[in-house]
Amino acid sequence: MHDGVTERPVVPWKRRTTQNRDGQRGVPQGSPISPLLANLYMRRFILGWKRLGFEARYQARIVSYADDFVICCKGSAEAAMAAMRRMMARLRLTVNEEKTRTCGIPQGRFDFLGYTFGRCHSTKTGRAYIGTCPSKKSVQRLTAAISTATTRRTTWMGAEAMVEQLNRKLRGWAQYFCLGPVDKAYRAVHAHTTQRLRRWLGTKHKVRRAGFKRYPASYLHQTLGLVELPKLAPSFPWAKA
Repeated sequence: MHDGVTERPVVPWKRRTTQNRDGQRGVPQGSPISPLLANLYMRRFILGWKRLGFEARYQARIVSYADDFVICCKGSAEAAMAAMRRMMARLRLTVNEEKTRTCGIPQGRFDFLGYTFGRCHSTKTGRAYIGTCPSKKSVQRLTAAISTATTRRTTWMGAEAMVEQLNRKLRGWAQYFCLGPVDKAYRAVHAHTTQRLRRWLGTKHKVRRAGFKRYPASYLHQTLGLVELPKLAPSFPWAKA
């Protein structure tokens, strides 16, 4: 304490860093060059997989998007996995062990690009087939985004503007997730969206216990124009609701 002024100790500035930055490995997340490098390395990997004969030896084809890939093989999955690891080591790439595993179809299931691949059942005939459906994580990400959009902090928005924002999220998500039996996922998202919107309207207008009676489905969908996801499913040519 000096002349009525509190002296605060000077804390030396510490630069934020990461393990990869300290080791001078990789590029910053979100960097424009990152997708280009991913495609270049994956192209070398896929070409090498074919030229070295692994595709024919293990009857294994690679399906990739950016740096994510799946090896679909009819031969030994363990041998294909070992070959993949050797090639990645030669390319000086690190395999993400948390996301890498073998999976037998149709007994098992796996997620890729937001979809779950595995055994599905027809809602009309009950027949089993190998197909896709929106993954649980993709549904959880969307519902989390809807929850964030409808917090107390956004009640300054008009109801029509809020519904327009939600509709953009719902339509964009549904246009991507339109393959396979989507009805279960659509109904889960729909129930969450209507619940959150009713709660948001109640908070905005300071109405306690604002539920179905206060804001019925007709008001949400016909008056405000909220998209009804379960009704969108039949409009997609490949959707099996």
